Amino acid sequence: MKFKGHTIQKISDAIWEIPRNEEMMSPARFYATQKMLPQIFKDNALTQLINVAHLPGIQKYAMAMPDIHYGYGFPIGGVAAFDLEEGIISPGGVGYDINCGVRFCRTNLIFNEVKDQIEDIVKGFYRYVPSGVGSSGAIKKLNQVEENEVMTKGAQWAIEKGFGNADDLKHIENFGCMEKANPDTISNRARQRGLDQVGTLGSGNHFLEIGTIDKIYDDEVAKKLNLRLQQIVVMVHSGSRGFGYQICDDFLHEMVKKFTDLPFHIPDRQLACAPFSSELGQRYYQAMCCAANYAWANRQVLMSLAERALIKSLSISEKELDFKLIYDVCHNIAKLEKHRVNGSERTLCVHRKGATRAFGPNREELSDEYKVIGQPVIIPGDMGTHSYLLIGTEKAMTESFGSCCHGAGRVMSRSAAKRSFSFHEVKNKLQKQGIVAWSVQKNTLVEESPDTYKNVSDVVDAVEIAGLAKKVVRTRPLGVLKG
Repeated sequence: MKFKGHTIQKISDAIWEIPRNEEMMSPARFYATQKMLPQIFKDNALTQLINVAHLPGIQKYAMAMPDIHYGYGFPIGGVAAFDLEEGIISPGGVGYDINCGVRFCRTNLIFNEVKDQIEDIVKGFYRYVPSGVGSSGAIKKLNQVEENEVMTKGAQWAIEKGFGNADDLKHIENFGCMEKANPDTISNRARQRGLDQVGTLGSGNHFLEIGTIDKIYDDEVAKKLNLRLQQIVVMVHSGSRGFGYQICDDFLHEMVKKFTDLPFHIPDRQLACAPFSSELGQRYYQAMCCAANYAWANRQVLMSLAERALIKSLSISEKELDFKLIYDVCHNIAKLEKHRVNGSERTLCVHRKGATRAFGPNREELSDEYKVIGQPVIIPGDMGTHSYLLIGTEKAMTESFGSCCHGAGRVMSRSAAKRSFSFHEVKNKLQKQGIVAWSVQKNTLVEESPDTYKNVSDVVDAVEIAGLAKKVVRTRPLGVLKG
């Protein structure tokens, strides 16, 4: 099989490889089933993946998950790990919405108890959870000292302000904080954009969703997570908002200006980067950590607001709701992790852009309860389809640096969606499925129409066939708030 002059070799039923040529520093590998290939070949995402394989210091492969689609520099769904001495760090390998991520929360509620109140619940989300472009937070505008604390403390800052509790930290990737955050690396423009967006959902593909578990694949793991059929669950999807966007933009401008000064050749200016060990590389990494911590603080506040909205909308007590965080996983980040390469353990800078961590059991980064079973992996669908909770595997550790996909993956641009669908068409289609959709802006609902995404079940099947994660439960959407 060929793709633009490159041979594609089938490694297994869900793994494909483009061999290294003279200019590539590694092969390029992507995960997909046979029936997904025509969709993947439609845009230039595989070309972007091949370009990533040109970057110095890359280890094993340039990788892409089955939700791969065209992005800035790296394809969305891209994973690449780099040596700390010879390798690079690239804003295009992280993305503009730094530490965009998803939280999966369980409740003590059952579908039949609330099925007639879904519209009230979604309206409650709209009332109590700030959303939409430029929305301001549910907490007062930060001063500079407070903003520095958000950058350095992450989710812990929000907990100290009364949003959630300390037990939540055990259920957040990196325990809700990256230690190398340095507020001195942040521009005044980024600081200004971050002053009033903690506790805001934002727009685009960000959402707050209420759903119910309609299928269990692994009874033992589901039981350990206190998940059961017909249980009501809540998912929160948001990131670092304008703060993280500005940090990415600031450093991209700086790195693009120095593109021709790099001591190596890369085929695309959108892959602008810096050696990880350089002064610029370290500044970006420290600034990225600030944005990651901001995002964890943001999702911590949003989760707490969702809990309060449920309590008020249903007129029940906190004890009756029993709202608990299962896990928070991020999908736009670069992290220092220990992995085994060629028989020896090394610390690498792992970029995951539109891809999530999927660590198997016994990793020191996991809390005790997840060291036994592995890390939860959250793969949301679109507004009209199922979402999945999976668990990371040992094979993912050796195959993909402990990485998995992050969602369904787009097959249609937002502008194409607006040309193809109307607001009422999308909303009516969701209503016929029994899904209550509430959108601050009509365009957002159209741009996020279910028809703009791949079939999430195909994507999840591909990563399970490849052995990167194991399905635990499936959820069905009941209501969703979009920005």
